[in-house]
Amino acid sequence: AHHRHSILVKRIYVMLYMVAACRAVAINDLLDRASERSDILHSLSTTLSHDLDSQFPPIGRVIMPRPSMCHTASLQTPIDKYQALQVSESDLLSLARSLLQAWEDPLAVLSTSANTLPHPAQSSISNKIQELQEHSKNLGDGLDILSGKMGPAAQTIASLPYRGGNDIGEDRISKLINFNFLLSCFRRDSHKIDSFLKILRCRAAKMQPEMC
Repeated sequence: AHHRHSILVKRIYVMLYMVAACRAVAINDLLDRASERSDILHSLSTTLSHDLDSQFPPIGRVIMPRPSMCHTASLQTPIDKYQALQVSESDLLSLARSLLQAWEDPLAVLSTSANTLPHPAQSSISNKIQELQEHSKNLGDGLDILSGKMGPAAQTIASLPYRGGNDIGEDRISKLINFNFLLSCFRRDSHKIDSFLKILRCRAAKMQPEMC
């Protein structure tokens, strides 16, 4: 009886180990995919910014709103990698999800506005904004699944409503400045999302902090 009991205990331990191993692999796999998608998101927003710069009026650089005016600026986030490494995995995922969700409406505004943007590369810009929307949605779906595996704290999402409205301006200068500003805010946030997910992936792979 004692022998049978010890075999049963060993089997339970093996099963628990396998469940833990599968969970770890699943999380690592999800983080790999999420990190790849967030990298594409940030690269695409950077390319779009370069596209817009070619026709950006000089006055635009003077009167364009500051980053503190972005609708997500109120969210307290780590200011550098060192600070981000001090934040728990669940909180980092929560921050990434909060930032991503906050862009659902503004990306729709950018998409609509791109259709009539006074820019020679209007068609290309419009297509890239649609790509941003697709990647953003797919990344959001992946992070939702990931948060379900990382506990309640990871599922917390801060409310960051966009109150900029659907109209980005009447004249050419206003349209270009407001479009550029909104995109610059997204580029800034996509960089944060990408950084947070890379740190999460790094931690999941048990790398040393200096390698993250």
